[in-house]
Amino acid sequence: MKYLWIKADSNVWDNDKERITTALESGFDFTLVSEDDIGKVQALGNIKIAAHTTSEYSNADVLVIGKNSEGDGTIPLSESSEDIKTAEKLTKSGKTVAGYVVIHNKEYEAFASKIAQHCKYLIVMGTDWKVIPLENLIADLQSLDVEIIAGITDAAETKLALETLEHGSDGVLVDTDDASEIKRIADAREKSEMKPVELTAATITKVKPVSMGDRVCIDTCSLMKLGEGMLIGSQSNGLFLVHAESEESPYVAARPFRVNAGAVHAYIKIGEKTRYLSEMEAGDDVLIVNKDGEQKKAVVGRVKIEKRPLMLIEATVNNTTIKTLLQNAETIKLVKPDGTPLSVADIKEGDEVLVHFEDTARHFGMQIEETIIEK
Repeated sequence: MKYLWIKADSNVWDNDKERITTALESGFDFTLVSEDDIGKVQALGNIKIAAHTTSEYSNADVLVIGKNSEGDGTIPLSESSEDIKTAEKLTKSGKTVAGYVVIHNKEYEAFASKIAQHCKYLIVMGTDWKVIPLENLIADLQSLDVEIIAGITDAAETKLALETLEHGSDGVLVDTDDASEIKRIADAREKSEMKPVELTAATITKVKPVSMGDRVCIDTCSLMKLGEGMLIGSQSNGLFLVHAESEESPYVAARPFRVNAGAVHAYIKIGEKTRYLSEMEAGDDVLIVNKDGEQKKAVVGRVKIEKRPLMLIEATVNNTTIKTLLQNAETIKLVKPDGTPLSVADIKEGDEVLVHFEDTARHFGMQIEETIIEK
């Protein structure tokens, strides 16, 4: 997980409060504040607090060591630095410590590498640099248990920082008063973590009404749009994109928060793993996938399991037959390759639908190289 920090240490509380409030609304993980503002932040909401302090009695979650100013870049930095001694002392006493370094030149970059040896987090702020010092630090510190937090000001810099040298920084410290930009940065973090999943067209070979069974509706805390749904299937290596109930029908109002996912035995793709639909419950994370394979996280708000008439859907992809069982109702839909929803009431042999297909099997939801036959 990549961390989002908001920089709110100007000592002008009205300004800092606006930043923190917007960050809370956008799902940020940390706020960086002055020691005197810790109590005020705690009253605003649940967010981890990093504070500029050297006191081991501080109520902050993270103690930030380093000057909160840019300086002139000329002071000598060495292993005898008071900042390094302080960081080492506080870490040994059981405190969580972050080093704070403004990179003026190569000397400061070297200092950042040294103080990082005694910190859980390393906050690096740039002056006229963008990538090279960050690349150097990521490479130099990869063997250490330290998380690099890069200072940025907009969503474009966020993407750059989180993807540098493929691994990227472990998070970003956001320095902006623009509420819209703070929200865009939160979106950039989500996109950087959610790589697209490969979807391919499968050809329908059988559509067969079957008898009653327990089916699962997953109601999320998010609204889904046309072309979005979840990856569901009876076989872990072949999952159908089941469309959300985001379209109006003559019989029922749209429920764009819902995916009528299928029978209780079916798999649902969650990140790199699968889970059974019967296991899902309120508060779980779930992935929403669109017709292009783009993913985003959602939170399950409710799971409804009810007895309903079912329909068996079979399709072929890469000379392999895959299956799923869905409720037999016109509001339940798969997705055609062009992103158009296709109701199970209208689906027929020869139609093409989007699926996620893997050549490997899964064991306890994890991908493995093993022969497993699922019929």
